[in-house]
Amino acid sequence: MIRFEDLDLERMVADVLAGRELDRPVARAVLNCPDERLGELLAATLKVREVAFGRRVKLCILRNAQSGICAEDCHYCSQSRISAAEIPVYRLQSVDALVEGARQAVASGARRYCMVCSMRGPAARDIEHLSAACTRIKAEYPDLELCLSLGLMSREQADTLKAAGAGWINHNLNTSRRFYPKICTTHSWDDRVATIENVRAAGLATCSGGIVGMGEDDDDILDLAYATRRLGIDSVPINFLNPIAGTPLAGTHELTPAKCLKVACLFRLLNPRSEVRAAGGRELNLGDRQAELFNAVNSVFVNGYLTTPGLDHRRTRELIERGGFEVEEWPAG
Repeated sequence: MIRFEDLDLERMVADVLAGRELDRPVARAVLNCPDERLGELLAATLKVREVAFGRRVKLCILRNAQSGICAEDCHYCSQSRISAAEIPVYRLQSVDALVEGARQAVASGARRYCMVCSMRGPAARDIEHLSAACTRIKAEYPDLELCLSLGLMSREQADTLKAAGAGWINHNLNTSRRFYPKICTTHSWDDRVATIENVRAAGLATCSGGIVGMGEDDDDILDLAYATRRLGIDSVPINFLNPIAGTPLAGTHELTPAKCLKVACLFRLLNPRSEVRAAGGRELNLGDRQAELFNAVNSVFVNGYLTTPGLDHRRTRELIERGGFEVEEWPAG
């Protein structure tokens, strides 16, 4: 066993930047960093983050394009069939509404707009509908990054969305393969990997991370982090569980701000050139320590999440600047 105190942080940073994967005992030491040494870990992680992304932070916005209609039993999700959470329920929004959502995202300074649908996977009509939305959005905002999250997808569906202008597909691994049956039984971890492979084969960028704080142990967090690296994920969102009333994980409170920061550092050190994004639950779990996340992450969601509120773009911008970072602005012209 390696203790954090035994690590040569300068050598660790050099190894990471040289493309070498952290040995698992080193990664475990990062995750078990004593709270009183966390500043040292954050400073070392910042050195890695700055090489690929400087001090820039990208703003991203989610659009709940279809709400509360899902046959899956994901225990963390307010939109699953086993959830009793009080949330809006509606079918796939119109193309006009999705285009208007993109306009609102741009007005908020977001560089990426992600349309999310609660479903096991899209039908042919859903792909046609969302392709129409992508085509219109890209015609209006050619530089806006378009991401979709639609559940399990085939290669052919990914090809169609790519042709319509989508750039990213989100499909989170959520946790380790070992722990996955504890949070979902209607599909498998390997089903999710298959979707990631279909997305990549279509030439789309991959967006896949997970949720911490669901009852997993440190080995599960390590397995998830290594999976994002070994699958070569382009964009890695880290969610910190928001235990929503009416879901099976309501009442689960396992995270501290320090633990969340260590997790963010771990994902950055294993994915030095991928986007790493602070996603759902950051406000709840980190509170006034949110700005410290930017030592590891270079991207953040604003204006709330799918069914839970969050900091708006103005307050998030203030948070970023107060932490000594800068918002990634739209290109001039």
